[in-house]
Amino acid sequence: MKKVKKIALLTSGGDCPGLNACIRAVVRKSAHEGLKVVGIRRGFIGLMEKDALEMGVSSVSGIIHQGGTILRTARSELFKTKRGQKRAFDNIKELDIQGLIVIGGDGSFHGAYYLNKDWDIPTIGVPATIDNDIAGSDFNIGFATAVNTALEGIDKIRDTATSHDRLFIIEVMGRTSGFIALWAGLAGGVENIFIPELKTDLDEVCRKLEEGRQRGKTSSIIVVAEGDEAGNAFEIGGKIKEKIGYEIRVVVLGHLQRGGSPVALDRILATRLGSAAVDSLLKGERGKMVGLVCDEIKTFPIEYAWKTKKEIDLSLYDLSQILAG
Repeated sequence: MKKVKKIALLTSGGDCPGLNACIRAVVRKSAHEGLKVVGIRRGFIGLMEKDALEMGVSSVSGIIHQGGTILRTARSELFKTKRGQKRAFDNIKELDIQGLIVIGGDGSFHGAYYLNKDWDIPTIGVPATIDNDIAGSDFNIGFATAVNTALEGIDKIRDTATSHDRLFIIEVMGRTSGFIALWAGLAGGVENIFIPELKTDLDEVCRKLEEGRQRGKTSSIIVVAEGDEAGNAFEIGGKIKEKIGYEIRVVVLGHLQRGGSPVALDRILATRLGSAAVDSLLKGERGKMVGLVCDEIKTFPIEYAWKTKKEIDLSLYDLSQILAG
């Protein structure tokens, strides 16, 4: 294997808080190890278009607290084709890059997987997605901040729900994963949480809402993951109103959860994983992902991310139902 002297990094897919902290860690760890670093703008699109810039210690000053990504990000259908991958491969060779760090989620990891498998480019993946659905790491970069953002929304809406005696339904992100809904809902003390991992029984939900009203409860909050099988928040609100006639308001937090300054947990996680990704390349590892498991850095084959389903802790859901008033 050719000695690693120059590496590249890119951010791909949906943005999330903590990406800049990870970029900073990769660049400064590389400088410490005597490596040159090339930043690729706009993810795999930039890799195909050779949209690259040399990065040094000063280029990542003052970014650890910033949301988004200074390298910008994008999704690319062309890169899924052999033609697109060949363009990326040619640019990697022209830039004399011996290793690539890809920061992103499931789709980004697939791109890194094929560059390693089919084009012999050493790649390391760093899990970054607010959905927290990448297996191989207890937490993915961006998740903690997204939960805090959702929680802040829940707390504010609680004030209005109480003042107006209303049922509020708050929709959070999570097409196939209920991590944000579960964590934010439990922390916010909401009355019910709808997640894709569990079948939603609207009759039972309505029964509990009616029980609460008979006890004198005048307001409630339900948190819904956008991928819940019962429908989106508006559809669920319509079904509940039809069943028990509640006055309902719906709030969709949407992309608010992607932005903002990362909380300390995300900054530290991003810093540790970014540094670990550089170490992995220096050790000669390839086609791997780095993760944090029980507070220890671990590496897994990158395909572990989609071949292994990350299980949600349903005991937290049970606890939320016990404590809901």
